[in-house]
Amino acid sequence: MPVAFEVFDGNRTDVTTTEEMVMIMESKYGKANRIWVMDRGMVSEENIEFMQERGARYLIGTPKSMLRKLEAELLAKDWEEVHPGVEVKKCASPEGKDKTFVLCRSEGRKEKETAMLNRFVIRLETGLNKLKEQADLGKLRDSKKAERRIGRLLERNSRAGSLFDVIVTETGAGKDKRLSIQITKNEDRYQWALQSGGNYILRTNWKEADPKIIWKRYIQLTEVEDAFRTEKHDLGRRPIYHHKQDRTQAHILVCFLSLAMWRTLQQWMISSGLGTAPRKLIEEMREVRSLDVLLPAKDKTIRLRVVSTPSKELKVLLQRLKIRLPNRPKIIENVVKKTV
Repeated sequence: MPVAFEVFDGNRTDVTTTEEMVMIMESKYGKANRIWVMDRGMVSEENIEFMQERGARYLIGTPKSMLRKLEAELLAKDWEEVHPGVEVKKCASPEGKDKTFVLCRSEGRKEKETAMLNRFVIRLETGLNKLKEQADLGKLRDSKKAERRIGRLLERNSRAGSLFDVIVTETGAGKDKRLSIQITKNEDRYQWALQSGGNYILRTNWKEADPKIIWKRYIQLTEVEDAFRTEKHDLGRRPIYHHKQDRTQAHILVCFLSLAMWRTLQQWMISSGLGTAPRKLIEEMREVRSLDVLLPAKDKTIRLRVVSTPSKELKVLLQRLKIRLPNRPKIIENVVKKTV
C-alpha cells in the first residue's frame, strides 16, 4: 500500500533523491528495521556509503558490467530455481568485502534481450555495409561526412555499437580521392553479450542466507513499477500541464489518493479470490447504473432513485465481493433549501 509521496523538480535524476528520501522516511516513520530496495537507476557508490554510515540495510541492483567478474559463476551448475524460468545462486563478493551477491538469470528475459540485441546488430551491420558499398563505388568521398553518418548509426543502435570497430581510411587527392571503410565485428564481445543476456546481480548487506528470499524481496519492485504504470495510464497522472507548484501538488495528491483506492480494491479482490486486475472489474461494473425517476404529484414531484439490475455474471462478482445493490427505490429529498 502506498503511504506517502514526494514531488521533486523535473530536472533531477533519480540517483540524487536517495539520501533525501531516506531522511524523509526516517523523520516521518522512525528508523524502523527496514530494508531499502532500489534498482540500478538509484544506485551510486555515494548512496551505498551513505546507507552504510547510517547502519541501514539495502538490497540493490548492480551494474551489468560487474558480470564479467562473475563469469566463472555464470558457467557453474549450482543454480536454484526460484520461479519457473528463473534461477538464482549466492556468490562470493568479487570486491572481497562484507557483502552478499546473488546472481540471477531469467530465460524469458534472456530471450527478450537476445532478440533486441540481434535486431540492433542486423540494423547496424546493414547500415555500415551500405556506407562501405557507397565508399567502394566512389559515391562517398568526404571522410567527415562518412564519420558523421557512422556516428549516427552507432548512436541509433547503441546496444550493438560496442560490438563493431569501424575505420575510415582516405587515399588519393582531388578527383582521385577515395574512401575505404573497414568494418570488424568483435565476435568475443558478441558471444559474451549472448551469454550474459538475461543475467543480473543483486548486492546486499542484509544477513540473509537464502538467495531465494533475497530475490523475492527484490522482485517486489515490480509492484512499485506497476503502481507507476497504473498512475500514468489508468489514473491519468501524466501528462501534467500545470504551471504553478500548488496546482501540480494538488493534481498528484488526487492521483495518489486514487492509487490508494486502487490498491485497496486490488487487495479486496485478492481476498475474494478474483485475481489482481481492478481494471477488468471496473469495466464489468460499468453496466451498473443509478438513475432518478420523477413522479409528478399534486403538491410536489417525487424523486425515486433506482439501480439497474446487474447481469448474471456481474451478480456472481458482486456476491464474491459481498456487495449488495439496493433493490428497492429510495425517495430522494432535497437537502439544500432553494433560495430565490
